[in-house]
Amino acid sequence: MDVLLIILAVLAALIGIAGAVIPGLPGTPLSYGALLLLHLTKAIDYSGKFLIIMAVIAVVITLIDYWIPIYGTKKFGGTKAGVRGSIIGLIIGVIVLPVLGIVIGPFGLLGIILGPFLGALIGERMAGTPEKDAFRSAVGSFLGFVAGTLIKVIYGLVVLFYLGKDIIGLIFN
Repeated sequence: MDVLLIILAVLAALIGIAGAVIPGLPGTPLSYGALLLLHLTKAIDYSGKFLIIMAVIAVVITLIDYWIPIYGTKKFGGTKAGVRGSIIGLIIGVIVLPVLGIVIGPFGLLGIILGPFLGALIGERMAGTPEKDAFRSAVGSFLGFVAGTLIKVIYGLVVLFYLGKDIIGLIFN
């Protein structure tokens, strides 16, 4: 049973890292799930404190991942119209297009990138913001997306490090 849990943990960690980039895959929760799977084995026992800290970090990352593109839009001079457009674009890119079966690019990646970007750009232009400022706001949204993705990838790699370290320790002990 332990071997199966270890294999599932490694798969969850790898899919979690992929999910940090691919829309529709809950990367951070999958990475955390990998820790839980390894904890369920008889051979590896994480402390409750460690699991709680990693869970809190996973929840925070999951929440801020949706907030960062909005923050980027504001930070780069976006107005409320740009922020609203970014939110609407994110929803369309992440939820509406996949539900309708429309996948833009590999695994919908372009939908999640272009959604907030185009939403912020369109929102700003509809509000009468000059094209240059509207584009800057949209760039802020894109940079927020990149920052959120980077944070998720780092979390996934940290989890993979712990898994690798503990599995290797198990094999050689």
